[in-house]
Amino acid sequence: MAESVTIALRGRIDSTNAEQTENEILEQLSGKDGAAVVIDASSLEYISSIGLRILLRLKKAHPRMTVTEVCSEIYDILQMTGFTEILTVKKAYRVVSVEGCEVIGEGSNGRVYRIDNDNVVKTYKNADALSEIRHEREMARLALVLGVPTAISYDVVKVGDSYGTVFELLDARSFAGIIAEEPERIDWCVKEYVELLKKLHSTEVADGELPDIKKAYLTAVRNILPMLPAESGEKLLCMVEAIPDSKTLVHGDCHTKNIVLAGDEVLLIDMDTLSVGHPIFELAQMYNSYVGFGEYHPEVIARYQGFSADVARDFWNRTLRAYLNTSDDAAALTEKKIRCIAYIRLIDWSTRHHDMTDADDRATRELWVRELLSLLDEVDSPDFDVQGEDAPDAREIEVTAAVENLPEVTAFVEEALSGISCGYKTQMQIGIAVEEIFVNIAQYAYAPSTGTVRVRAELSDSPLALTITFTDSGVPYDPLAKPDPDVTLSAEERRIGGLGIFMTKKAMDEVAYRFEDGKNIFTMKKIL
Repeated sequence: MAESVTIALRGRIDSTNAEQTENEILEQLSGKDGAAVVIDASSLEYISSIGLRILLRLKKAHPRMTVTEVCSEIYDILQMTGFTEILTVKKAYRVVSVEGCEVIGEGSNGRVYRIDNDNVVKTYKNADALSEIRHEREMARLALVLGVPTAISYDVVKVGDSYGTVFELLDARSFAGIIAEEPERIDWCVKEYVELLKKLHSTEVADGELPDIKKAYLTAVRNILPMLPAESGEKLLCMVEAIPDSKTLVHGDCHTKNIVLAGDEVLLIDMDTLSVGHPIFELAQMYNSYVGFGEYHPEVIARYQGFSADVARDFWNRTLRAYLNTSDDAAALTEKKIRCIAYIRLIDWSTRHHDMTDADDRATRELWVRELLSLLDEVDSPDFDVQGEDAPDAREIEVTAAVENLPEVTAFVEEALSGISCGYKTQMQIGIAVEEIFVNIAQYAYAPSTGTVRVRAELSDSPLALTITFTDSGVPYDPLAKPDPDVTLSAEERRIGGLGIFMTKKAMDEVAYRFEDGKNIFTMKKIL
């Protein structure tokens, strides 16, 4: 059997040390042709396109090469550039214990635990949760791009027999915890809650980006029709079909355990239920969280929310009045419409989760059916009317366009991010993009002479974003005009290089180039 050689990569591999790193690797492999090479990446913290070139050259020389213990941030880089298709890459998952940790949030698919002062982890009920994690991260990213304040996880970990996602949420407390521990702040919670709901329900989404929650409710209505008199069932189905279609956001599980105060910022978490649709579907889910689930057994609310059913009902009433900006009487009328929709989900949920052999389960569902039938005698339509830029923080530096000045530019960008809650993965993506663009300017803009480059960093709100602009007076060159490399090619078919701009486009949310007044101007933006 051929010899196996393990090579450990540590720290950073970038434009300042790539040549030395490659020489060290080649020295370790000297005289070991045909060996099975194992790259131990457990201590690798950063890799740019120049480092990927080293891996590609090694793969060409050693076809059986494996890269192991890759952290999630590096794995994302390898996946983005197609290296996970041409290399055997084994991801490393940290093991995290939540034993004894405070539960600060809870949704239909999992719980959120505080694991230390700065970080929380969401655990999943499904043991094979990696696909759920990918979906939720995509939803959270979309919400953030649309301006909804949320958190995007920066790591995937093992928690017991399942997985978890880690978020940086400094001193985060759920609204459920605030209401339970500081009842005098209930009006403040209502105000922030309603502002968040209004933001959601006024944010439009492009066709096809998110599921339509109305379709889920129509399916639920059809599931419960056998439990209703034919005339009532037909009326209910027609009512749901008549709810106006909408392309605005609906969270789908927006209760006080999924809203957290992190520092002085209010964030919405647990984004896997994100949909589009009429706000009545959101309010129906909220009614169930505060009232509906506890109508037969009020202690269910206390067990789930952490405060009593009476407090939950009071919070719901205040929230509905504030959301509708109306009187108690008008809110009570709208609540009847909301409850019609809420009971659809409750009855369908009980049918799918209980076999009705338990007397309490049967009695609970019978109560919900009675309430729904009573409301259908009073309500004809569920529709109702929903009533209802800061200057950027900018800074600049100007440096000689030389590779040795990369650390100064990197430090400048990191300083621009200081004081901003920004996950490690995002920092790495920004760092890679900065390196790729700056080094490209340093090597080609003024060759064979030299010149300067001005770097501008701007922080803006709504949504929070960092925009970096590189300006040089070198040879006109649009790096975005170059076609993307084919990352599906095998190692043998690939040419060395050509990944820098591709990685930049993948790492950042927006990139643009223009030539103006004799200057190359390259701008890139990252939603934070």
